[in-house]
Amino acid sequence: MPGRRWAGALAAAVTASVLSLTGLAGQAQAADINNVKNGGYESGLSNWTCSAGSGTTVSSPVHSGSAALKATPAGQDFAQCSQSVAVKPNSTYTLSAWVQGAYTYIGASGTGTTDVSTWTPNTTWTQLSTTFTTGASTTSVTVWTHGWYGQPAYFADDVSVFGPDGGGGGDPAPTVPATPTGLAVSSTTSSSVSLAWNAVSGATGYNVYQGGSKVQAVTGSSATVSGLIASTAYSFQVSATNSAGESAKSSAVTGTTTASGGGGGGGTVPAHAVTGYWQNFNNGATVQKISAVQSQYDIIAVAFADATSTPGAVSFTLDSAGLGGYTVDQFKADIKAKQAAGKKVIISIGGQNGTISVSDSTSATNFANSVYSLMQTYGFDGVDIDLENGLNATYMSQALRSLSAKAGSSLVITMAPQTIDMQSTSNSYFQTALNIKDILTVVNMQYYNSGSMLGCDGKVYSQGSVDFLTALACIQLQGGLDPSQVGLGLPASTSGAGSGYVSPTIVNNALDCLTKLTNCGSFKPSKAYPALRGAMTWSTNWDASAGNAWSNAVGPHVHSL
Repeated sequence: MPGRRWAGALAAAVTASVLSLTGLAGQAQAADINNVKNGGYESGLSNWTCSAGSGTTVSSPVHSGSAALKATPAGQDFAQCSQSVAVKPNSTYTLSAWVQGAYTYIGASGTGTTDVSTWTPNTTWTQLSTTFTTGASTTSVTVWTHGWYGQPAYFADDVSVFGPDGGGGGDPAPTVPATPTGLAVSSTTSSSVSLAWNAVSGATGYNVYQGGSKVQAVTGSSATVSGLIASTAYSFQVSATNSAGESAKSSAVTGTTTASGGGGGGGTVPAHAVTGYWQNFNNGATVQKISAVQSQYDIIAVAFADATSTPGAVSFTLDSAGLGGYTVDQFKADIKAKQAAGKKVIISIGGQNGTISVSDSTSATNFANSVYSLMQTYGFDGVDIDLENGLNATYMSQALRSLSAKAGSSLVITMAPQTIDMQSTSNSYFQTALNIKDILTVVNMQYYNSGSMLGCDGKVYSQGSVDFLTALACIQLQGGLDPSQVGLGLPASTSGAGSGYVSPTIVNNALDCLTKLTNCGSFKPSKAYPALRGAMTWSTNWDASAGNAWSNAVGPHVHSL
């Protein structure tokens, strides 16, 4: 959560690159070929060159086939892997690749006209695509992938440059995939139906149809269709896709939503709530017992659970020594006392150094079982997802639904994504929030330690202003979250984050702008969202160090909305 490092270069790249993102190009014409050699890395790194020995091939994860590229940035090297591709002059080509990993880029240079690139922060397989036109004398271009400084390894697969035959040879064009089989309903809620089917060889994606109309496009062999009406039967089909086209639709299945249990999760969380992170460690901020947390906080997120040797599973150990001899029995008693006062106490998963990975069904089950065990042991009301090294939307959604089935409708689920994680509904964090919308309490995005970002109006905003808070919150409000599921996350003091601290006055002005259309900056939402949930801070400890100035100012304002 605190202390995330953002390079100035990354901020500039986010601003520049995100403005130049293009939509996926249409299917190549029949006469076009894939001019890339070994685009699926089935022959190792043949035809590819990776900087500083940063690349290798792996058998998992792969998008298709049996191999994919794994390239790891180190120091000042961002792990660029490139290939020289033969092309024809004065011709248009479509470059695409399937990638996953924080800040993964693809591009083409030496085009003789305008070189191109595009990128994604998604940590699940995502197709990037862009087009370029060669110059009058251009007979080869360099296509490349790379990650970013200080980020984990990225993966790439199925790289292609479709266009006129450049004469250098290339990988054969794919054929239309077979029709998916085994479509079945895996779970239902009052507003969603989850589906699963058998993977199709050669498919790079799947389309999900509801009542004959396409409602989703996914890359894995499962999906959750949300926004449905309670106690209603729906018909679903799926098809498989790749660059060659789309298969026929599968046989239909019927999924019936359950009876309505109300929107969102969280039991008796106030309509307008303040969330604060409580530090289970001593980093120079005021050391607190749970009992000492200021009464303005409605949700107290205990930071943090720890990873275990079991994939997906977490544990929790109270730092009694670092917290002045705070005992487990006192801790449990203080949680009960806060709950008796109407507060919620939840366990936060992740943080800046969190390494929990939920990437398959087994780890999803381990996650749900271990979090539920902590809830039973310590009395936690729910869980906060603060995974800053990426997450898998499919399996984290599965894990949280499994936890909800165990804990019931009173479960509190909060999320604390970075600003980059919520720029688009295609990002894994945003996907997860939408997947679990019917059981989600609130998303408190961290409006700090951030580079400049796009607002919902397409303009770029820098952190530290009312506009940064309101224009970015607007993306979530327009992207499908209920206003009651949107909160503003800010540091409690200048010590609480590396950058992005704003005064409580700016926080309150942003809340007024979003809920009442008053006290706005240059950006003003198209409508008011009076049900906006509230605000969050890192942390109750840094707040206490500053005399509780943040909660004393923001808390009453939130509660009076």
